[in-house]
Amino acid sequence: MARLPRALPLPEFPWNTLEGARLRAQAHPGGIVDLSVGTPVDDSPAVATQALAAAANSPGYPLTVGTAAVRQAICDWFARRRSVPGLKPSQVIPTIGSKEAVALLPLLLGAAAGDTVLLPAMAYPTYDVGARLVGATPIPVGDDPQQWPDADLVWLNSPGNPHGHVLSVEQLRRIVAWARRRGAMVVSDECYAELAWEVDDVPSLLDPRVTDGDLTGLLALYSLSKQSNLAGYRAALLAGDEAAVAAVVETRKHLGLLVPGPVQAALVAALGDDGHVDAQREVYRRRRDALVPAAKAAGMELDPDSRAGLYLWGRVPGLSGRELVDRLAELGILAAPGDFYGEQAAPYVRIALTASDERIDAAVERLAGASLA
Repeated sequence: MARLPRALPLPEFPWNTLEGARLRAQAHPGGIVDLSVGTPVDDSPAVATQALAAAANSPGYPLTVGTAAVRQAICDWFARRRSVPGLKPSQVIPTIGSKEAVALLPLLLGAAAGDTVLLPAMAYPTYDVGARLVGATPIPVGDDPQQWPDADLVWLNSPGNPHGHVLSVEQLRRIVAWARRRGAMVVSDECYAELAWEVDDVPSLLDPRVTDGDLTGLLALYSLSKQSNLAGYRAALLAGDEAAVAAVVETRKHLGLLVPGPVQAALVAALGDDGHVDAQREVYRRRRDALVPAAKAAGMELDPDSRAGLYLWGRVPGLSGRELVDRLAELGILAAPGDFYGEQAAPYVRIALTASDERIDAAVERLAGASLA
């Protein structure tokens, strides 16, 4: 009998479990309104598509660390948009989307069996998967580090997926102090930082107000998938602790994890143009402003702390998240059940803002007069 292949010890891919609800939503006479995955549907910005096309003649292998231009663009963007001045090119790299980096960072940082990885109690499931891939132990935790067990790696996500919670400067400082007393690495996934609705400050883990200028043991991830509709480009970045970035680069060289040259050119162009980001934020704001009152009128309770991000996070008392997904599917609306994101999230559903204006209008119309309770 062949020894390979054998399945890795991973949970079932959560989206596979949504097929029944998808089929019910697709049967609606007006067609499905898919608000489940959160994949961008609006056009990629011209500044990026033109840069990609201009760099299309790219016969050579790109460098793992990225071009000098892309590394400088990342440094400049952090200073301008995330209030993190003074980053050096040796502290930043482009990555092949942020999910790749999330899944592989425990491996790239040297985590192994016997190590402990902390992740938010309600979180993107790839934090858990990345820990399991290296045999480490993933442990979901709340926001208060004083309640945490000792750990080797800590994942943060602010604004949070699925719930849109934002960690303040004070919360981040407490986490950094906790981690430094224990020698733990902290990695913050900040890919929704440009989508703030009811909060003025979405601080980065690398913000000097958090770090006092010391980035030791700290890394931040960011993606252009959301802010720039570049999900199909797989254009993202990692920044922070210089020694940690160097270690990640060395292993990425062995694995051949290279961001294509034309994508790097598009990354430079998109990071340097704030106008398209501001315009896209307003598109999502309008869609959110339409969906929020419609969801509430249909009986959903929306999380009052959901102040940023790409999703509505809500529930109907007395229903499980899966039951609410089924009721929405009868209206032709597909949402993601909360149990994708942890046991504590099971009563909730996640509703994305990423559908066309026409489909958002259809969802609003279907929710009008409906009772989800």
